[in-house]
Amino acid sequence: MKPSRKEKRWKLFWFLKFPVYFCALFVMKNILPPCTEMFLTLGFKSVTMDDIAQRLGISKKTLYTHYSNKQALVRACVFDFFNYVTEEINGICQLSKNPIIELHDIKMFMMKHIKNEKISPQYQLKKYYPEIFHELSDKQLDFMIGCVSKSLKEGVATGLFRANLNIPFIARLYFNGMMGIKDQRLFPADIFQHSQLMSDYLEYHLRAICTESGIAIYNTLQLRPHE
Repeated sequence: MKPSRKEKRWKLFWFLKFPVYFCALFVMKNILPPCTEMFLTLGFKSVTMDDIAQRLGISKKTLYTHYSNKQALVRACVFDFFNYVTEEINGICQLSKNPIIELHDIKMFMMKHIKNEKISPQYQLKKYYPEIFHELSDKQLDFMIGCVSKSLKEGVATGLFRANLNIPFIARLYFNGMMGIKDQRLFPADIFQHSQLMSDYLEYHLRAICTESGIAIYNTLQLRPHE
């Protein structure tokens, strides 16, 4: 059903009243998602502003009205995707029945987002945009330390994780391992499939910290049909 004349007038009124808001909304919905997809699948170095303008169906001049250069666009895409991932993970944490299922569901969520990666986004970001990479790494560290520490405390309190865990140490060790399996020098893509690395690392992590009750829950997850 077509919007009425009154609805059109209201939309025009709000657009004229809050142009900055609508501009930001347009960018988030129409520019950042396709750009992020291109960067993650083709590489931060390989994708040019010309490629992006062509993909979006706009002129490069129009693209530059939103982002002064490619680095600004890369930064916007990186942190928009980071915010999306953290929101999804927070949602999983709120709904999960226990920290073991929580870690498993987070792993499954992340695997859905890396299945189409043909390159290592982290490697390219570190090489070509080191400032953005280090800023992102700091945010990832802060988020994951908080998230994993909370999960570990809950696991200890419910008897699923060993009571003698050094939680600050384990939380940082887990973060270091998750970053390490993305290192192409250590785990080259022609030998290791990243989704399998994530599964193997999670199993390594959980079998090191779980009690017998925790291992029993983890084993039931392994019996689930492929998700």
